[in-house]
Amino acid sequence: MNTGFRKGTPLLAIGIFCILPATTPALAVPLDNDPNGFEGIPWGTLLAEMERFVRVEDAGRLQTYEQTQQTPALGTIPVDSIRFTTFEGKFGRVTVRYSGDETHERILTYLQSTYGPLDQTPGQITVGPVKVYAWHGFHTEVALRFEAGAARGIIFIESLTLPEKLSDGTSATVF
Repeated sequence: MNTGFRKGTPLLAIGIFCILPATTPALAVPLDNDPNGFEGIPWGTLLAEMERFVRVEDAGRLQTYEQTQQTPALGTIPVDSIRFTTFEGKFGRVTVRYSGDETHERILTYLQSTYGPLDQTPGQITVGPVKVYAWHGFHTEVALRFEAGAARGIIFIESLTLPEKLSDGTSATVF
């Protein structure tokens, strides 16, 4: 009997329906002073040619690097990890992972001071177990996702000008 659904489709639909209410996205705000890169490294830079980076993953078109002799920190805030991703050799994404409510508050303050204030209009402030914040510029996009129950966050700082970023297959919501 053909019901029109592929095997597993109803469970997927139910799973998506259950997850959506748990996520509260904040509307993206314009990014003040788009840096066109991260911490002085312009998008498109060849990280393989810089001694301060070591490759930790090689997935063909995508390669991931970490800084060689530096404790991971966003500004002055210690974080669990910072990874730099290249697309066909060109720098295009930074992924920052962190944990702890206090760290989250410090990072949120840092991101607002660096990229611009969030929209604090009533109804735009995020609430719930998963909080999502975003800043959009001409060259750069910043997205933060924080799971309050697990007290862990992930930040993606990405180039909007490298088309390869759109086809890399990673999800902006995975830890």
